[in-house]
Amino acid sequence: MSETTETGVRRAEVRTGSGTVSYLTAGREGPAVLLLHGTYWSRAWLPVMSRLAQAGLRPLAVDFPGLGRSGGELTPETAAVPALAERAAEFAAALGLSGPLAVAGHDIGGAVAQHLLVHGRVEVSRLALVNSVTYDSWPVPGVARFRDPEVVAATTAEEFLAARRKAVTAALAGAATERLVADYLDPLSDPRVRRSWMALAGVADSRYTLDLVPGLRGSAVPKLLVWGEDDGFQKVGYAERFVSEIPRSTLVRVPGAGHIPMENAPDRVARALADFFAH
Repeated sequence: MSETTETGVRRAEVRTGSGTVSYLTAGREGPAVLLLHGTYWSRAWLPVMSRLAQAGLRPLAVDFPGLGRSGGELTPETAAVPALAERAAEFAAALGLSGPLAVAGHDIGGAVAQHLLVHGRVEVSRLALVNSVTYDSWPVPGVARFRDPEVVAATTAEEFLAARRKAVTAALAGAATERLVADYLDPLSDPRVRRSWMALAGVADSRYTLDLVPGLRGSAVPKLLVWGEDDGFQKVGYAERFVSEIPRSTLVRVPGAGHIPMENAPDRVARALADFFAH
């Protein structure tokens, strides 16, 4: 796995009430930054982690239960945004993180991050959203199709992996190589992880973000949106709407980047996040 070659980044585990949770981290001191993934896994944050550590932060990119390298298995009851927010809070508590916590979310992980802010399961000091789901921007068709149990039942492992390969390749945009795509797909070789992913997709529902809008509008917490402009999944127009309607929000656009701008422009994304979280 290329994650082991990124300077200063290491994988660790912690026991929580939900089982063994795997996470990537870098640095050993400095303010903690909780990094949340969506339909990918902690691997999506890897390109910026050593850079965040060099800026004096302590990034912690968690794998949700049943996904990435974490143990357990998601079910429709445990894969929805509110349940994932509970798992994120549980993870933070297991690491002894107390007090205001900086949080960043990518993809559906951004919905979880917004939920943490609005519902106060952890005290969020600053919120960053990177090509996140917002409003009614999700689920995208490639995820929404798995809300149909008949589709899930009829999809073979080979068909599922082929569909994910196509989606990951598109998400990586200009950064896509055979090796990198294989990295992103690697956990999905495990049937347990595939079932967890399909549970996550099966309960993907924009009501979870739409319901948060009033709370976001009433929040004084600083918010940063970092957006790959060429994202075909989460269009930059949603980010523009967010910063026009939600107080204390700023948008950093990343030209030429797709749905995972950490891979296309790691220096630019890391710099934006570090400048935001270091204040």
